[in-house]
Amino acid sequence: MKPNHLQTEIDGIDKQILRDLMEDARKPILQIANKIGISGAAIHQRLRKLEQAGVISGSKFVVNTKVLGYSTMAFVGIYLDKAARNPEAVKELKKIPEVLECHYTTGNWSILIKILCRDNEHLMQLLNKKIQAIDGVSRTETFISLDQQIDRQIQL
Repeated sequence: MKPNHLQTEIDGIDKQILRDLMEDARKPILQIANKIGISGAAIHQRLRKLEQAGVISGSKFVVNTKVLGYSTMAFVGIYLDKAARNPEAVKELKKIPEVLECHYTTGNWSILIKILCRDNEHLMQLLNKKIQAIDGVSRTETFISLDQQIDRQIQL
């Protein structure tokens, strides 16, 4: 999604609603309404307004990937031989399910990706057989996350 350069104004009630839902997207609307002191219908109306403005772009469940056997998180800086190769490289990276995020960056790398693997061996296979095999990738630089110490959204 491209950033919207026209800033949307939200008031204190909108912020309270968003804070509650960011904390727990399954929190009952009536519970939020009672806490704030407005009707459930007013909450729904405000949520619709926030969705239409692009402030809210959906909700999702958070899966505990460690329970599913994925314990190695890594960030990989990808050097491309030419900047013009970016669209093709991204197209190939989208085909790799372990790639969770892909960023076009300033600095030395052309692309920075976040990947999730079962273990270090899985990471090595992914790097050697899939990522470094993409046309235009000249080399990679990998950083393994030892522990994620902050995981949050922007505070309102």
